[in-house]
Amino acid sequence: MTVLFIALFLLLQCCFIASVYHPLDPLSSTEINKVRLLVQKSYLAKLPNLTFHYVDIEEPEKADVLKWLSSSSSNPKSRISTPPHRAYVVVRGGGDTHELVVDLGTNIIISDHVYTGNGYPFTFNELFKASKLPLTYPKFKKSISTRGLNLSEVSCIPFTIGWYGEHITRRALKVECFYRGGSVNVFTRPIEGITIFVDVDLMNITMYTDRFIAPLPKAEGTDFQIPKGKSHSDHCNKTSSGFSIEGHKVKWENWVFHVGFNARAGMVISTASVFDAIKKKFRSVLYRGHVSETFVPYMDPTNEWYFRTFMDIGEFGFGRSAVTLQPLIDCPGNAEYLDGFMAGAAGEVQKVPRAICIFERYSGDVAMRHTEINVPGKLIRSGQQEKTLVVRMVATVGNYDYVLDWEFKQSGTIKVGVGLTGVLEVKATSYTNADQITENVHGTLVSENTVAVNHDHFLTYYLDLDVDGNDNSFVKAKMKTSRANGVGSPRKSYWTVVKETAKTEADARLRLGLEPADLLIVNPNRKTRLGNQVGYRLVTGQPVTSLLADDDYPQIRASYTKYQVWVTAYNKSERWAGGFYADRSHGDDGLAVWSKRDRAIENKDIVLWYTVGFHHIPYQEDFPAMPTLHGGFELSPANFFESNPLLK
Repeated sequence: MTVLFIALFLLLQCCFIASVYHPLDPLSSTEINKVRLLVQKSYLAKLPNLTFHYVDIEEPEKADVLKWLSSSSSNPKSRISTPPHRAYVVVRGGGDTHELVVDLGTNIIISDHVYTGNGYPFTFNELFKASKLPLTYPKFKKSISTRGLNLSEVSCIPFTIGWYGEHITRRALKVECFYRGGSVNVFTRPIEGITIFVDVDLMNITMYTDRFIAPLPKAEGTDFQIPKGKSHSDHCNKTSSGFSIEGHKVKWENWVFHVGFNARAGMVISTASVFDAIKKKFRSVLYRGHVSETFVPYMDPTNEWYFRTFMDIGEFGFGRSAVTLQPLIDCPGNAEYLDGFMAGAAGEVQKVPRAICIFERYSGDVAMRHTEINVPGKLIRSGQQEKTLVVRMVATVGNYDYVLDWEFKQSGTIKVGVGLTGVLEVKATSYTNADQITENVHGTLVSENTVAVNHDHFLTYYLDLDVDGNDNSFVKAKMKTSRANGVGSPRKSYWTVVKETAKTEADARLRLGLEPADLLIVNPNRKTRLGNQVGYRLVTGQPVTSLLADDDYPQIRASYTKYQVWVTAYNKSERWAGGFYADRSHGDDGLAVWSKRDRAIENKDIVLWYTVGFHHIPYQEDFPAMPTLHGGFELSPANFFESNPLLK
């Protein structure tokens, strides 16, 4: 009986796993362990200092995924076989970087390629080891003693260093140090004037300079912790969840989509479809969407600061920087949570508990309403409150916390939000009042002896829209002023719409704010009953682009930030705007380079790229911790439905 019970249990377990499986599921903890074991059993295990730098699913062919989804939705019993589940792995050993493809079905490494280009990856173990090197380095200990500081109160943090035209043969970091000494807000007390260069492969300090001593900013007034006694109680959103999660598939109201997680992008939204009540079926909107890259250049060209031009996703990883979400602070009381899994430096499973939260939000906004007073004897009022579903994660990359939201609305709109908070990156100075400043300090005096440095944030999103099917076009619906001649009206002008369909990638590259236009992704093969092409509209945020010179090395690496909008032909290998290998990259891979091919994009499978930008001039209210600064964009239906879906 026991044997029969176990057999039945295993059978039911297999059936359950099969029922919730999706070809774009992130690697499970079991699969990550399998990857580690397969690599350790291969010849690679004999390489010295073998480390795992990247482990994620190998993107299946899109056509195979769509076939699988189609067979699943039409008749689950006749579902076609799933695409092969494979892992893409980057390991480093013996000074070489190996790119592997591991078939998790056959347990075979089916591809092994040695990468020799730029942008070598780091592990968090390497970053941690580098941060500890100064604490035992004699010259640094002397510098700390000279400043009258206690070495036990020093924290050091590794920084990526970018590329400035030099020939790179070694992986390297610079380490900057801070003094805690009565404060938990480490970044607010920099030990200015010291630069420490670390060879990561040797794990040694190879260059050390101590150019000057600046007054250490005070500890008083730097605490970012909320005072005790302030309530975290949840005053709204106390309803039941209102949605279902099956594996990684989420269903809510008229939406169904897939939520994934990886070490680089963090949260990934896939295969999002919205239900059309008239057509009585789900219709595709988004195949894959996530943050692709960030670019955070600081505007201080001095020796201790010029290299601070970070590409956080490629150099560190939003998934690696994901934090465990705090109930009633990061997410309301009705939220449900998903854990995140990734591989550590030894290939071991690393878990981020509560990496993603999902919750229904009642914002207090009005989704739609109208009052009609023109029906004799009647006052007709109707409306609907806004209710949305939010999918959220938070990545803390050094001093900054990024709050990332995907918000689904019953109207068919997807709102993508970015919240910037955390603490400012500051430098020590002799100034205690703005009236004393007679030079360019490249920032704002936010406290005594403390300058918060000017900087930018650019977050570039990868948006593989499949609006009612694969083959889409990018349309600029421009608003042009016309003269009202010969129409028998006292009006002298009006605006009209002139639509331009982008033929190639060059046609779709845009700097926003130069002329008024709606930006549309349309399906020219699908029309409403009235003959309009079905589509979705990109509703943009502030038109912010990089102000760096084109020949500046950080700008060469992140040249795509000169334009807010790009559209490219779909290629599953083109997902990371700054290139796959971002650290010390040369700008010879990535979105701007791919687009130079100027491929055809009319009535093709295309990808939309949009950059959310912030020019951040710091203010005193940003110190000692920043109130959240918000940005984002929306993807809204544009002749996608026959009428307002809220009324169906």
